[in-house]
Amino acid sequence: MTGTPPTRFVRVVAGVIGDARGRILLAQRTGASDLGGLWEFPGGKIDPGESAEHALVRELDEELGIQAEVGEAVITVPQLYPDKRLTLDVRHVTRWQGNPRGREGQALLWVPPRKLALYRMPPADRPVVAALQQPDRYLVTPDVGQLTAGLSGAELEAAEQAWLDALARTLERGACRVQLRSPTADTQRWARIAASAVELCQSASAEVLVNGNPELAARLGVGVHLRSGQLGAYLDRPVGGDVPLAASCHTVDDLRAAKRLGCNFVVLGNVKPTASHPGRKGMGWEAFAAMREHVSMPIYAIGGMGIDDMDDARAHGAQGIAAIRGLWVN
Repeated sequence: MTGTPPTRFVRVVAGVIGDARGRILLAQRTGASDLGGLWEFPGGKIDPGESAEHALVRELDEELGIQAEVGEAVITVPQLYPDKRLTLDVRHVTRWQGNPRGREGQALLWVPPRKLALYRMPPADRPVVAALQQPDRYLVTPDVGQLTAGLSGAELEAAEQAWLDALARTLERGACRVQLRSPTADTQRWARIAASAVELCQSASAEVLVNGNPELAARLGVGVHLRSGQLGAYLDRPVGGDVPLAASCHTVDDLRAAKRLGCNFVVLGNVKPTASHPGRKGMGWEAFAAMREHVSMPIYAIGGMGIDDMDDARAHGAQGIAAIRGLWVN
């Protein structure tokens, strides 16, 4: 983005409203409104001094004619528009009474969750769809080359098998999006270990991406996770549209490059100091959110992350957390 950033700040709240069939309610913005014709999660602006919960109850009554009970947070999305900075606070609606109708002339539609991504939405609403559909944890595997350094023969084989056993335990605990990463491993040994890891992941129905090596990923039939330094090496998407593509990002320029390449999601950090990058200060949550507002793709917070950071991550616009130590089960 060029020029002076907009100074107008708008706080908006929206609700995820489900029916007895598990469908989610979307409302279409009227043609005369900003972003008219796009579909969104119902809600509206938060008045000065008003809580998000009170604003959502009020807006759903005014817009839909329902009396809602507001539940836990889904995600808070900071988003930069040409004329404003917007924060979208999204909450689950746990109960509601009444018959939803467009009291302001807006069309309403009940949509199965798996089809939400098919509808054109404002940029701030797209991360909400991802938050509802995609994993909130992205496992990055420990470097097996580092763990086995100096070993040979039977000891090396045993250490590699222990790594695979730990991966299996981590998958049993629910990891369902996995980045296979081992920058210091011997190339041939890593290809063999990665093939075994892919089998484990696929047997657990987990999505798999290989770090930094599109050729190995293609041989294994899995996705690619690009390093930040690789983002400038491609003019367009380096894999097919049906192949998962992710990237590591550290700057707004990285995020824009990842968007240009059509990445499905990215990691952004490091948010906190981390043992994998000693001496590098964490950017902190406010800087994370400030960078996050430039793009609408799913973004995982990385760097010193653990399960206890999930609420902070979602409150600053993250899809969830990405981690090695914070998710790996030894």
